[in-house]
Formats: sequence, C-alpha cells, structure tokens
Amino acid sequence: MRQYLNWKTYLAIVALFIVGASLYYTSQLAGKLATEERKKVEELAGALKTLIKSNNLQETAFASNIIAQNTTIPLIILDDKGHIADSRNIDTLHTTNPHAVVKEKLEEFKKNHPPIVADYGTGKNYVYYGESYLLTQLRYFPYVQLAIIIVFLLVVLFALSVANRSLQNQVWVGLSKETAHQLGTPLSSIEAWLELLRESDANHDAVTEMQKDLDRLKLVADRFSKVGSAPQLEEQNLVIRLEDIVAYMQRRSPSKVHITLHSEQKEVPVNISGPLFDWVMENLIRNALDAMGGTGKIDVTIINTPQQVWVDVQDNGKGIPGYQVKKVFTPGFTTKKRGWGLGLSLSRRIVEKYHHGSIFVKHSEVGKGTTFRIILRR
Repeated sequence: MRQYLNWKTYLAIVALFIVGASLYYTSQLAGKLATEERKKVEELAGALKTLIKSNNLQETAFASNIIAQNTTIPLIILDDKGHIADSRNIDTLHTTNPHAVVKEKLEEFKKNHPPIVADYGTGKNYVYYGESYLLTQLRYFPYVQLAIIIVFLLVVLFALSVANRSLQNQVWVGLSKETAHQLGTPLSSIEAWLELLRESDANHDAVTEMQKDLDRLKLVADRFSKVGSAPQLEEQNLVIRLEDIVAYMQRRSPSKVHITLHSEQKEVPVNISGPLFDWVMENLIRNALDAMGGTGKIDVTIINTPQQVWVDVQDNGKGIPGYQVKKVFTPGFTTKKRGWGLGLSLSRRIVEKYHHGSIFVKHSEVGKGTTFRIILRR
C-alpha cells in the first residue's frame, strides 16, 4: 500500500475530508432551516384561519401582518375543492401563462412537502409550499465548494508539475553540461597522445582504431553539450542516417543478433539534429539488445507518410509487462541491475522538445518483444 500513498494521495484525502465535513454541516443547517420554514408556513396557515374566522380587528391585523411578512417562502393555497385560491412568492412576471407556472409549481410542492391544513369550521384551506431561495442556495453550496476545491487541487497539481518539470530540466541541463565539460580535458589529452604515437611510427592499425574510439567519445561529448540548448535542425536523408546507426550497432552486437533496416524508399528527407537523433536510436537499439539476451533480431522500419515520418524499432526480446509500460520514460525507472534509468527519459526529451515529435511504446507483449515508435513531423 505504501507505493500508492504519496503526497498527492494525502492531498486528495484531506480535500475529501473537507468536502465531507462541509456536506455534513451544510446538511444539518439545511435541515434546521427547513424545519424553521415549515413552522413559518404553519403560522401562516394559522393566520389564514384567523382572518376567516375572527372578527377581532387586532387579531386580523396581526394575522395579516404574518402573511405580509412572508416574502421568501413560495406557497400555493388551495380551497376545499382543490382549486388554487392564492399563491405567493412565485415568479410569474416573465411568462405569458402565469396559471400554468403556478400549476407546475404546485405539482413540485406536492412531491416535496405534505400540505398544511387550515381548518376554519365551514371549510378548509390546503397550503403547499416550496423551499426559499436561501435554502436552495444552502443545499447547493457544498457542490459549489466541491467544484472550487477540485479546481484548486488541479491548479496546485499543475503548478507543482510545472515546477517539478522545470527542476528536472535544470538537472538534465546541468548534468549534461558538466559531463561534456569533464570529458573535454581528457579527450584533448588523448588526442595529443595519439599525435605523438603517429609521429613515432607506432602500430598504424592500433592508432586508427584508437582514433575511431576518440571520435566516438567526441561525439558523445558533443551530444551532452547540446542537451539544454536548442539544436539546429537540418534536412537529412533519414535512410542513410539510420543505415549508419544500424551498421555501427551491428558491429557492437552479439553475433546471434541481427539488426535490419526496412524502408520502401531510398530517400526520406526530414529535419533532425543528427547527433541527438543518433543518440535516441542507439538508446532504443541498446535497450532492445539488453532485452534479447544475446540472440534474436531487431527490425528498424521507416514509414513515410505525407505529413509524418514514423520510425519503428521492434525486437523479439522479453517484452515489457503492461503495468510498467507507462513508467519506461520516467527518469530513474529501469529494470536492469545496472544503469540510472535515464536513457529513455533523455530520448523522449530529445524527440519531443527538440524535434517536436513523439515517442511511445507502440506494442509490447511479455515473451514476444516490444515495439517503440518515433513520430517526426514534416
């Protein structure tokens, strides 16, 4: 249970408690107000009875005053034959058929409250009443409060999410810049040593291979330096770019793993930052290699559409369980014994922020493999 109990859960629980307490308290107030309103209607029914039966001027004046003071509770008075004798506090000014409005209200009042009977001996009046505007507002107040709390929580969560994302971005940029800076000094030193080896007629093949590795390290440092700054996108042939990546990764893969590029066209122009996009593809292929255990196949497929270019990386490895699919791009999430869980997170940042595209798990099935899809816009 602890994995589900975080600050968001506690915040939601507190909000629910506030709403529940508000609903309970408002319900109690509404109940008391409803009781008071019924008492007022009973007093009004008594006043009607006094007006009809009493000949005492003082009593009738007092009864008239009670009736006149009711300016909030809507009510309808029926005679003993069930005909509408009078109505109070019902808005009929904005209608062409006031009688129909009163009859409609009468049906509503009959459902809500039993009538109060004014028996004056020779006949009876039946007083039906509804809720005052104040009572209606009081009943709806908790729901308004609930809506306000929900909006407040959404704003807080959005603000925290933006702040957290901003902090993550600062960490990414700082880590990348520092890595590029730390790599710079030893790379310069290694390049100088390679020049000395060339001048001393050292093993030419060994120096050539060392130069390739040095160039690769320079490329890695260049990639890190580009994280955090807007890269320059250039139109490139994606087919050629991916052919180079596939060839590079094939040379560094186990002999029983085959990496194949599929494309129906030889030229697929798209605007990308070459070094950063290579980094994304290498991450995806490297993850696929880790998932296959030394044997299997990886298919890299380019799908060219009028508005977009799709790149699918499909392997036949162990697959990703369904409950982990949504977590694979989360910083720090990894299923490996070694690693920081930053590769896919950085890949998403490169594709979405720098290339304005998208990357996601298109399909994954445990024991059968996984397909990642990158979508690049024209």
